[in-house]
Amino acid sequence: MADGTFLLQLLMGPTIARPVPAPLTDALTGVTVTTSAQARSGFQLTFAVSRNSLISTVLLPTGFFDPKIRVIVLVVLAGTPTVLMDGVITRQELSASDIPGQATLTVTGEDLTLLMDLTHEYACFPRMPLHTRVERICEKYAEYGIVPTAVPPVLMEVPKPTDIPVQSATDLTYIQALAAKAGYVFYLEPTRLPGATIAYWGPEIRVGIPQPALSVNMDAASNVESLSFSFDGLARTQMTVRVTEPFTKRSVPVPIPDVGLLRPPLAARPAVALREAPVPDTAKLSTVQAALFGVAQTARASDAISGQGRLDVLRYGAILRARALVSVRGAGLAYDGLYYVTSVTDTIKRGEYKQSFSLARDGLVAQTPRVIV
Repeated sequence: MADGTFLLQLLMGPTIARPVPAPLTDALTGVTVTTSAQARSGFQLTFAVSRNSLISTVLLPTGFFDPKIRVIVLVVLAGTPTVLMDGVITRQELSASDIPGQATLTVTGEDLTLLMDLTHEYACFPRMPLHTRVERICEKYAEYGIVPTAVPPVLMEVPKPTDIPVQSATDLTYIQALAAKAGYVFYLEPTRLPGATIAYWGPEIRVGIPQPALSVNMDAASNVESLSFSFDGLARTQMTVRVTEPFTKRSVPVPIPDVGLLRPPLAARPAVALREAPVPDTAKLSTVQAALFGVAQTARASDAISGQGRLDVLRYGAILRARALVSVRGAGLAYDGLYYVTSVTDTIKRGEYKQSFSLARDGLVAQTPRVIV
């Protein structure tokens, strides 16, 4: 699928994905890809079919669209390739019709983390810190081009020789549980090379060079179709731990400071926490584990500002990516500045490429006097 500005390429296969036949590309009528920082990413492909088409006579009967078939969606914009999705099929739906041109095949799937969530595993990791366990597990999926990148926790603790960590869950469930302990995230990020994927286990990346600015209310310079913000005063929570005062033996709640170890602040005026809640389930944790867990809980409860918008990629001039920073300008002093992109939904049709996106940050007012374009 292509027009004069962008090119979409589809690759499919059991383990190694290869370019699909030209008739299949011609039959592709729509692509939707959703990438999220909080949930598993997914995709949906829509094909036009007929009784005597290649899809009906050859590809469907031979299992070309069967579940677990790998799918890679690649877009080339202004000469730059971007892999939007590297995943596997989970579902197919055929909608037959007596009206010519109305029959469709819809293929739905999820990213490669699905492969890590199919089998319940039992394993031991003696004297292995959290990030080493993650690397050991991800190495099992090297045939899919998955390369682990695990960042050591902010506070390191190696298990005692007598305390052997045991996995009794799917690989994905166990890795996500380890990420929750460290206040980290885990996701698969496709590289520019189709078939190569980074398995990232570490803090949310809220630093670095931001993506091209989202401009609104700037006449000819505007590059978004819509953009709105909301400030939820109850979103931010002050986490506390209870400490026993040695003389009176009274239990006193001590606030955990937002030290910015896991999420550097994006706003000059962070939102005030109206709620207060104790850090849960710390009774059986060591001092290091409890401190790390408390910092993680504080970081998760820090975003009070959220944004929703929609843009035309051809006018924006780039492909907005989730799990990265982006600048906003034209929204006013309170809401201009840097944001973290929490999710992006790509919707592609012939000659049209739109994106819906969600943003988040911890408060109002940009930290810099000028927005980074």
